[in-house]
Amino acid sequence: MADRGVDLSSLPKEVRDQLAELDLELSEGDITQKGFEKKKAKLLASYIPHLPNASLSLPDVQLSPSHSADPSPEAPGPSTSSPSKHHRAHRSGGARDERYRSDIHTEAVQAALAKHKEEKMAPPMPTKRRSAFVQSPMDACTPPDTSSASEDEGSLRRKAALSAVLAQSLQSPDYWINRSVQSSSTSSSASSTLSHGEPKSQPQPQPQPAASLLADVLAHTRIENSVPPDVTSSTPQESGSRVDLPPAVRGMSRGQSRSSMMETADGKRKGVPVSSRVSTKIQQLLNTLKRPKRPPLSEFFLDDSEEIVEVPQPDPNTPKPEGRQIIPVKGEPLGVVSNWPPALQAALARWGATQAKSPALTALDITGKPLYTLTYGKLWSRSLKLAYTLLNKLGTKSEPVLQTGDRVALVYPNSDPGMFWVAFYGCLLAEVIPVPIEVPLSRQDAGSQQIGFLLGSCGVSLALTSEVCLKGLPKTPNGEIIQFKGWPRMKWVVTDTKYLTKPSKDWQPHIPTANTDTAYIEYKATKEGTVMGVAVSKISMLTHCQALTQACNYCEGETLVNVLDCKKDMGLWHGVLTSVMNRIHTITVPYAVMKACPISWVQRVHIHKARVALVKCRDLHWAMMAHKEQKDTNLSSIRMLIVADGANPWSVSSCDAFLNVFQSNGLKPEVICPCATSAEALTVAIRRPGARGAPLPARAILSMGGLSHGVIRVNTEDKNSALTVQDVGHIMPGALMCIVKPDGPPQLCKTDEIGEIVINSRAGGTMYYGLPGLTKNTFEVIPVNQAGAPIGEIPFSRTGLLGFVGPGSLVFVVGKNEGLLIVSGRRHNADDLVATALAVEPVKTVYRGRIAVFSVTVFYDERIVIVAEQRPDASEEDSFQWMSRVLQAIDSIHQVGLYCLALVPANTLPKTPLGGIHICETKQNFLEGNLHPCNILLCPHTCVTNLPKPRQKQPVDVGPASMLVGNLVAGKRIAQATGRELGMVEDQDLIRKHQFLSDALQWRAQSDPDHVLYVLLNAKGVAVCTATCAQLHKRAEKITATFIRERRSYTGDNVVLLYPPGIDLIAAFYGCLYAGVVPVTVRPPHPQNLAATLPTVRMIIDVSKASCILTTQPLMRILRSREAAASVNVKTWPTIIDTDDLPRKRPPNIYKPPTAEMLAYLDFSVSTTGMLTGVKMSHAAISTLCRSIKLQCELYSSRQVAICLDPYCGLGFVLWCLSSVYSGHQSILIPPLELESSLPLWLSTLSQYKIRDTFCSYSVMELCTKGLGTQTEILKARGLNLSCVRSCVVIAEERPRLALTQSFSKLFKDIGLSSRAVSTAFGSRVNLAIGMQGTAGPDPSTVYVDMKSLRHDRVRLVERGAPQSLPLMESGTILPGVRVIIVNPETRGPLGDSHLGEIWVHSPHSASGYYTIYGEESLQADHFNTRLSFGEPQTLWARTGYLGFIKRTELLDASGDRHDALFVVGSLDETLELRGLRYHPIDIETSVSRAHRSIAESAVFTWTNLLVVVAELGGSEQEALDLVPLVTNVVLEEHHLIVGVVVIVDPGVIPINSRGEKQRMHLRDSFLADQLDPIYVAYNM
Repeated sequence: MADRGVDLSSLPKEVRDQLAELDLELSEGDITQKGFEKKKAKLLASYIPHLPNASLSLPDVQLSPSHSADPSPEAPGPSTSSPSKHHRAHRSGGARDERYRSDIHTEAVQAALAKHKEEKMAPPMPTKRRSAFVQSPMDACTPPDTSSASEDEGSLRRKAALSAVLAQSLQSPDYWINRSVQSSSTSSSASSTLSHGEPKSQPQPQPQPAASLLADVLAHTRIENSVPPDVTSSTPQESGSRVDLPPAVRGMSRGQSRSSMMETADGKRKGVPVSSRVSTKIQQLLNTLKRPKRPPLSEFFLDDSEEIVEVPQPDPNTPKPEGRQIIPVKGEPLGVVSNWPPALQAALARWGATQAKSPALTALDITGKPLYTLTYGKLWSRSLKLAYTLLNKLGTKSEPVLQTGDRVALVYPNSDPGMFWVAFYGCLLAEVIPVPIEVPLSRQDAGSQQIGFLLGSCGVSLALTSEVCLKGLPKTPNGEIIQFKGWPRMKWVVTDTKYLTKPSKDWQPHIPTANTDTAYIEYKATKEGTVMGVAVSKISMLTHCQALTQACNYCEGETLVNVLDCKKDMGLWHGVLTSVMNRIHTITVPYAVMKACPISWVQRVHIHKARVALVKCRDLHWAMMAHKEQKDTNLSSIRMLIVADGANPWSVSSCDAFLNVFQSNGLKPEVICPCATSAEALTVAIRRPGARGAPLPARAILSMGGLSHGVIRVNTEDKNSALTVQDVGHIMPGALMCIVKPDGPPQLCKTDEIGEIVINSRAGGTMYYGLPGLTKNTFEVIPVNQAGAPIGEIPFSRTGLLGFVGPGSLVFVVGKNEGLLIVSGRRHNADDLVATALAVEPVKTVYRGRIAVFSVTVFYDERIVIVAEQRPDASEEDSFQWMSRVLQAIDSIHQVGLYCLALVPANTLPKTPLGGIHICETKQNFLEGNLHPCNILLCPHTCVTNLPKPRQKQPVDVGPASMLVGNLVAGKRIAQATGRELGMVEDQDLIRKHQFLSDALQWRAQSDPDHVLYVLLNAKGVAVCTATCAQLHKRAEKITATFIRERRSYTGDNVVLLYPPGIDLIAAFYGCLYAGVVPVTVRPPHPQNLAATLPTVRMIIDVSKASCILTTQPLMRILRSREAAASVNVKTWPTIIDTDDLPRKRPPNIYKPPTAEMLAYLDFSVSTTGMLTGVKMSHAAISTLCRSIKLQCELYSSRQVAICLDPYCGLGFVLWCLSSVYSGHQSILIPPLELESSLPLWLSTLSQYKIRDTFCSYSVMELCTKGLGTQTEILKARGLNLSCVRSCVVIAEERPRLALTQSFSKLFKDIGLSSRAVSTAFGSRVNLAIGMQGTAGPDPSTVYVDMKSLRHDRVRLVERGAPQSLPLMESGTILPGVRVIIVNPETRGPLGDSHLGEIWVHSPHSASGYYTIYGEESLQADHFNTRLSFGEPQTLWARTGYLGFIKRTELLDASGDRHDALFVVGSLDETLELRGLRYHPIDIETSVSRAHRSIAESAVFTWTNLLVVVAELGGSEQEALDLVPLVTNVVLEEHHLIVGVVVIVDPGVIPINSRGEKQRMHLRDSFLADQLDPIYVAYNM
């Protein structure tokens, strides 16, 4: 520890205070153990007695797999068996892209990883369904569960081997143990993705008896069978500590899940299922999370009611620039040579006339052999023909197609430079402006839309191309060239010689002296992917050629080999323009030739004794790889090897390696000339060839840490994080250069500061064509000094290059603006990150050169994403290991966390025309979920460091009464609302009728026997059964008679009613009331899914202690069937009575309950948290409830009501079975199951019967919205009309689903549905109906609340559309006779109306208690007969278990008072407590479902403080991994939470109950027991 040898009492007070604060942070879980130790060590560093520091210096060589930097056998990390010689030779021939390889860098990465091995746990590997991505054949001898053994670290391998041994009894345990132990000690070279360089001196273990091996494995492994530790507390958990089950496990329905819990030796049950792969993974994840978070930035917000984003406080140790202000650097003067031409066309005319036979260009065929040579004479005559044709042969004399100064696109493939040269010079001679672009390959080509933007901004409508190229362009079926995406309409002109016209004798092209008119436009792509045209004037073009001639010392008649693209950049400037000015012979080697024969350019240099070669690092690398085939090449003729991307920091290693190989072939060290270029300033700087034997320029070895803060520091201490950069020579002749700050005003940098290079020169670009605003910011920059005053009048152009001026005015470039990633205020270069990733030996896993690095903005900061193409033969485990190592290497070397690392299948990243990766398109695909990765790793826990501080719950010192007084003083009213009065019933006859429903039915059967109470419809909309008052009464009597006949039940017994939705169910219910038994309605099991539905039926029957079951014959057969026996014990059913054949006789008497408080029926339901609860409903409660509904909805005998609900529990049962008998209205019953075979059934019934009031569930509404939403025209044509519907009430026990009700209203508006008709009711277990939209009350109101405040249990109303706003709809008007109050669930004191609290209800129709087999009176008393802690101590309240609030609206209710609206926010049991805040799952799920079009449904829950998101994938399985980053992003952005685990499953996996509510706790159990069969499980680190 850091405090060894330090006497704490002797420390200064402020240090002691800081230590105490740290201890507090640790105890409260705000900091990890590791972070605590690190900070403590830092505080005490200056007080510790220093020891001599022994450092191990690594030799400056790359570690090869067979040599080790650490000879001790206990070297950390995997011991890699050295690959065989054959294997190594084979590897070196692979496509390893040396462009990014630096010996020092590889070594640094190895060292960084070795360090990580000692400190860090490896992250858990994701789980992937085998079928999802068949990428590589699995190792034939993998034990059944190795998915958790993702590391080749001994300990984890052993742990995984152990879990495999313990969890399954395998056929031959000793075989597997042998395998696992061997693999943990010496993993084969195939599984090692990183040559660490340990010796292979470890002894191979001999096969031993299984028992001793197992003991050996056990000895090295700590078995943790407790629940994984809570991430928030950093106190280590003892292995044997007792763990309480999660509270949800108490529910009775969860008996099954208990059986899978683990029994440990001490007999205590533990909370992790044995077979759970998932839990071992989460265990690993939790261990990974113990790492400290990234740099301790000051938090972004103080999480007050307002979110205040504050700028992170600067770290006092940040290096600051200390030099003086830079002085502009001047290039050598541009000499004037007497025979320089007045314009470039003049040079061509001169050589065409005087040196017609001199070769200008040699093009190669695909094999690398010369295809044709174009002489200066031919080039001149063909260009002349083209100029004449363009000006005179297109269009008519009076209306020519082209005018001088028009822009023309040149569309030529790289493999045909001759045609391009002719077209380019033809345009110059015709005085039209050429715009060279790439050949579009398809309509959807990556970036073709941006090329369209370029053509549009330049006003191009004519394209020149060759016949071959035109034939290759994609065509429409009738042979026309397709309209490319985003392109303007184009006219295509073929420029092959046979189509050109020879100019007439008297025609001469006009060649004016070079002026400021635009000569050509070169395209350039920005970081965002926009393609702009940089215009180069005639004078700039000529001056640039002169400057290059002087800098490179070009002579007439030299030979130049050009490997670059001749349409732009260096390939155009040297290979097309400067070469013609100096009558140079250019040999062009196209990209296609390089792919086929990488050494071809070296052969051309040798054959033609070329003096100059123009290449990129890639070409150096390829040539070096293929070098063995060429022994006799001689490169001594080269005087200048120009490296076009020499400004890339990683070019230095390619240049060195190439020189190393080819020095023996005559290559001189001083001829390598890196240069720096930019589309705006053209050539910025180039190294001039040195004198023979002169010392080579020195290199800068810079500290990466310094660079990330924008300052230059020579790296001294940590060799691992050094960057070696070579200079790019001096600036161009005639130019002036400054370094300015890259962002903000162009202030001059200090000498030790990195900035953007700006250039003033006659030889640069002049503007972005057609974009004056952008031009001003780039081409007309005037640098300012420290005081902000301009340093002069002359404008500079920004180059987009970041660098500094070294000794002797040498220019050093360390990166580009477009590759700059600014994370938490520090700068990182994309190329540097690529290089680090590639230094982690990726040969087996990814393709070099196919890696994209970019940043995405998530939660107020940039986050780094790396995407690479995975080799088809890479195994899942190799890939995962490589990814973990890249994370660690980048973390160590760059001190920055990666947000996401994704591997995609080979050849799937969008390409640029020259084969590179199209970064913008890749980023776009990532953000839109179109990347389709095959492996992905997200690390939000490590790199998101700006989350708001967790909320510390204040101890409740203040009593509820003081809070109430505080509220009143603050002008806030107590949150309560009351329905209207129920009123008194005067008439004695009516009192009898109203007290008991059984009496009501008898009364109706006598007074109005033929009045139809019920009509049951089938799927065709036909009334299959009706019941008048008399028929229902008689049928109920017969059922009573059956009880007497069977003598199975006695008064007060519970009887289960097992019926499909229909009139039989209603008759059976009243039959039970007549007989004096207590009915319990139960949903019948689904015949096709008995295994899932029958156990619930069995459980309700057992819990309710039913004495018999009333049912139909078909259901009775199912209950006794063989299929049922597979799920439950069918021999122990209570007596089953079928009611299909009823006796004819009437019962002697009908039971009359002695008091109205007696139990009428039991209402059983499974809550969303998976709890099965039965509540007791008394006769008084149901008659009051029916009266309340009658008053609210104005129900009477002449009314018709349509009901499309499940009739088994809650308000659905009341409306289906009870309400009609009480109020006398006719109920048209539509079983929701019928809608599955006939979707329009419900809506057509409303239209046909002209129904005014209807009740449905959310499931029904969703079915109609999804199934019929697109068919409103067809329904209209069938005559469907919903204008009759006055109220459509959704019956639910949840927050109103506003989006669904709104879309339902909007969709069916076309067939007459009033926008005011749809509303929602609210009930709960303790009171089945609390709110319901009636006929008289005001329309339901909608409010927008601030989600941030809601998480703090505050209600703050905001405007519609405000950020972080949540729309909530009122949950129906409070029913008559009901009082509602909002209460703090902890203190039980009433709250003000600006608070979120639990909804408590006082009403005569509340249930009288839970029906429980154990008679847990405490539970019952708590929920049903609760008193407020102050205020109204005498009133008894029932706790609904739902959170909500009450707002007084501007609307008036029936009595003329202002209306109090009740808003339900969500169930208290379901809320998630994360970071001290309260979250409602539905809010997170709404965000998740919006994240990607393929997410059909989602559900969230927590497990040991990790947020788990389960998403159902509606699209194809290849989209599964696209969802992981999008889900993580959206939850982070909108809820400020980090998702711990993302589980992608098939549609229909998330369990939903009959009311359409998600059963999140069942889902959680299935996840932990590994029963979901997920497509993919991603563990975010």
